[in-house]
Amino acid sequence: MIDVYTWPTPNGHKVHIMLEECGLKLGRDWRAHPVNISTGDQFKSEFLAISPNNKIPAIVDSDGPDGKPISLFESGAILVYLASKTGKLLPKSDRAKFEVLQWLMFQMGGVGPMLGQAHHFRLYAPEKIDYAVNRYTNEAKRLYGVMDKRLASSAFLGGKQYSIADIAVFPWLRSWQNQGIDWADYPHLKQWFDRIAARPAVQRGVAVLADARKPLQDDKAKETLFGSTQYQKR
Repeated sequence: MIDVYTWPTPNGHKVHIMLEECGLKLGRDWRAHPVNISTGDQFKSEFLAISPNNKIPAIVDSDGPDGKPISLFESGAILVYLASKTGKLLPKSDRAKFEVLQWLMFQMGGVGPMLGQAHHFRLYAPEKIDYAVNRYTNEAKRLYGVMDKRLASSAFLGGKQYSIADIAVFPWLRSWQNQGIDWADYPHLKQWFDRIAARPAVQRGVAVLADARKPLQDDKAKETLFGSTQYQKR
């Protein structure tokens, strides 16, 4: 059994989708433990023991590589681990594998952080800062353009086959409206997005804990996510 400590955010959904795409079923092969990041669950000592950066998701696999339990944090590392464990969604040949991994790193280093900043300054910042809104909206558009160009000549981000690179990127694009994006500007990416969204395992993955997440309107929740609580020494 794999225990997944998570919340219905893009990073959480990456792991939910991956598990389902690998044929691991919720309730049979893995369990979802909600970590409500709006109320501070991510700062509890038991969660920090497996995710020292106080971010979701994290997993504990009772059957690790040596037959002993292993805990992992960082969604990209978890995707690679699950691909290794199941032998799925990461090519075996070095050339194809590294082609996929570069696009996974592109998501981890660019798509996630930059679209996250676009969300923050467009939606959640206590004051509207035009410089920040424009900077991160323009960067979001640039990243969408990079992916659109790639998908004009490739069936999937990592190459000919669906892979962990596609799984990593897809959840971040589900909030395209909040990023200032017009899909008409990215026709190849939109076609890819629709194909991924139609996959049954993806639909199951994004449904995990979806009812638990509420609109972020409470001032205390915003302080927990964005305020000084984040920076306390633990």
